[in-house]
Amino acid sequence: MGGFNSIAWLPLCAGATGLGLVFSFLLLRRRGAVAAMRMVAWSLLPMAAYLTGAISSLWTIGATAVTFVTSLVFNPLTWAGVALAGLSVVLFMVSGVLRARKLSAADSNASGGATEQRSARKAPQQPAAQAPAGKPAIAQPKPRTNDDDFSDIEDILKRRGIS
Repeated sequence: MGGFNSIAWLPLCAGATGLGLVFSFLLLRRRGAVAAMRMVAWSLLPMAAYLTGAISSLWTIGATAVTFVTSLVFNPLTWAGVALAGLSVVLFMVSGVLRARKLSAADSNASGGATEQRSARKAPQQPAAQAPAGKPAIAQPKPRTNDDDFSDIEDILKRRGIS
């Protein structure tokens, strides 16, 4: 692989820009002005990168990415590093879930039922609607008294007669 200085960047970037402008003209005739303008915008980027000096940075980034990928594919030590990074992500996620459960359990125990009292104050129980004689009253749903994640599922199961 040649180094950065061994490539004639000006003709390469000018050629890519020129080729893109030709395609832009063809797009103008086939798909309209909007598609052509987008192609012109993409076409100007190689010359802009050359003129600003960003081409050397882009070359370094690309060469580094290629080196990383080839070492990833062919080096078992790199695979071990990827496995350790994956294990680290899993451990962070599991510890976050366990920590959240521990904090919510500690909050409900420390409040001494204050959460239940607060929810009862916010949504007072409504008496069941009075039904005409001979028709059963429509039951109002009970307010939620606990903050655990499975209370919705428990309510659904109770309504279906499954305990």
